Formats: sequence, C-alpha cells, structure tokens
Amino acid sequence: MLIAIGFIVVLLSVFGGFVLAGGALGPIFQPLELLIIGGAGIGSFIAANNGKAIKATLQSVKRFKRSTTYNNDTYLELLAVIYKLLNKMRRDGMLAVERDIESPEESAIFQEHPDVLEDTMMLNFIADYLRLMISGNMNPQELDELMLHEIETFEAEAEIPGDALHKVGDAMPAFGIVAAVLGVVRALSTADVPPDVMGTMIAHALVGTFLGILLGYGFINPLASRVERQVAELVKTLQVIRVTLLASMHGYAPQLAVEFGRKALHTSERPTFNDLEDYVRGAKAEQ
Repeated sequence: MLIAIGFIVVLLSVFGGFVLAGGALGPIFQPLELLIIGGAGIGSFIAANNGKAIKATLQSVKRFKRSTTYNNDTYLELLAVIYKLLNKMRRDGMLAVERDIESPEESAIFQEHPDVLEDTMMLNFIADYLRLMISGNMNPQELDELMLHEIETFEAEAEIPGDALHKVGDAMPAFGIVAAVLGVVRALSTADVPPDVMGTMIAHALVGTFLGILLGYGFINPLASRVERQVAELVKTLQVIRVTLLASMHGYAPQLAVEFGRKALHTSERPTFNDLEDYVRGAKAEQ
C-alpha cells in the first residue's frame, strides 16, 4: 500500500505540476522511448546477474505486498517463545525441549504462537541453535561465531535483489540519454522538414532523458531501497534471537535473557520493559 501511495504521489507531483505549468501531456507519451529504455534496462539486468540472482529478485516482488512482517506483537511472541523454551530447559533439563524443536508443529509452545511457527526463518534459527546448545559441545564464544557467520551469510544473500535493482535504477538515466540521442539523430537526419516539425521531433527525443531519470529515481531505486529495509528487518530479528540465546548460555535466567533480546530491537518496535514482563509472566503462568 505504501509503495502504491508513493508512486501515485510521484506521478501526480511530476505530471500534475507539468500540466499546471501549462504543459501538455501528449508529447510526453512516447511508447517507443519506453521500449528502448525499459528493454535496455531488462537486458542489462539479465546480463549482469546469474540465474540465482534473477530468481531471488523476482521472488522479492512478493514482499512488496506488505510494508513489514514484524511489529511489536510479533517480537513479544518471539521473545515469549524463547522464554518458554529456555525456562523448560532450565526447569526440566536441556533435553526437555528436544521434541519441541524436532517437531515444532506438534509442540504446544509453538502452537500457542502461530506467527513464530509460520515464520520458517525464525523457526529454523531457533531450532538449529537450541539443538547445538543441547549437544553441550560448544561454548558461548563458538556458538556466537557460528551465529554471526550464518547471519552475515544470510544478509549477503538477501541483499542480492536490492543490489541488482539499485544497479538497474542507476543505469536508467543513462539509457534515457541513449534514447534521447537516438531521437536527436533521427531528427537531424531529416533536416529538410519544417522548423515546427523539427522542434517536435527534438522534444520527443528529449522525453527519453526525462523518462530514464523518472523510472530510475522515481520507481526502481525506491523499490530497491524497500528490499534493503526488509532485509535489515530480517537481520535484526535474527540478532534478537542470537543475543537472547547467548545470554542464556552465559548463565542468565530466562527472564533476564529475553531482556537482552528486547534491547536489540529498534525503538519503534521495542516493547517496553513492563509490556515484556507482563507478557512473560503470562507465559510463565500458563506453564
């Protein structure tokens, strides 16, 4: 929704301002200019990326349908799930959560928090590192290094679509210049036409530069920035899980460990200390 609103504002501001200034929209409508610029952009995108990068970029379009997946309620659920698992391990022993992490869809803990259960990324990250904690063969520093390495790998892979879109967006003004030059060449090659016709042809040619800049900085680069914001959101979620589990491995009680995770959140989604405490108390009362 925010993407659509942003694009509408761009179009209304640019074309609306042009009309209010006395301009006519007719000469700006140049389908062939769009064909040259858009085709060149798509071609350069295909040439610059391998199959994996192209597939990842196309799949990232699905995420444009929503502004964000994670909010205050989601993080409360995430921290509550980790709290319940850590508390069960502390109370009943490390092996007590083995069935929960091996079959989360059958776990009462995960079933109480469907947002976490349905999020494959969060679910796998929690299960993988609780499994390593249960094994007892890794110290906190080794586990931290492994988690950081996985998060860095995930971030590098997830940033590929945003980087690919940014490169195409930055190239669009240049492709607009290419279209404009071709239009000028076409106009000058027919120098025997009347001045008014020549002026119209040159005006049509200059539309290419305009369209290239508008498409690049008004549409494609904002989409690339949206992908980057979403990747940062995903990475932050993994960092919350990381610091919470590390706090537990260093001997902190579950209620204090989730406080470490709360501090890793941005202030815009971070629940207050009292909200988290009340939520955790509710989770504790259920057990």
